[in-house]
Amino acid sequence: MNLNVARTSRLSTSEQRLPDTSDNKMQQHLASTRLHHCHPEARPADDRPRTDPIIWEHRRRNFALRDAGVLSKVCPIRDGADVAGIDIFDADQATVEHIVRDAAAIQAGVLCYGIHPARSYPGDRLP
Repeated sequence: MNLNVARTSRLSTSEQRLPDTSDNKMQQHLASTRLHHCHPEARPADDRPRTDPIIWEHRRRNFALRDAGVLSKVCPIRDGADVAGIDIFDADQATVEHIVRDAAAIQAGVLCYGIHPARSYPGDRLP
């Protein structure tokens, strides 16, 4: 089966104009990934307005961590899902564990967390 034909048949008209990516180029991209650690924040039962000041300070700390270059991306999720947000750290797992464990929102039980290794490609960014 011709993979290009199979790929093209599943793409919309606008996607069919995507540039071809060779296996060699893909191998180069995969070899250049960087390891980051993802911190998804789970949201326990809503207890507003008691938790509002705790979340406000959590956000302030996230801005400070981002400004310090440790927290690469902060992605709040506000669609009512069980996940409150995803933070992507440019630090090793032990450092991220220490940072997250000491967060007031975690200590107060307002947010829960897990830490997961994730990879990104050099140059990845949001517009």
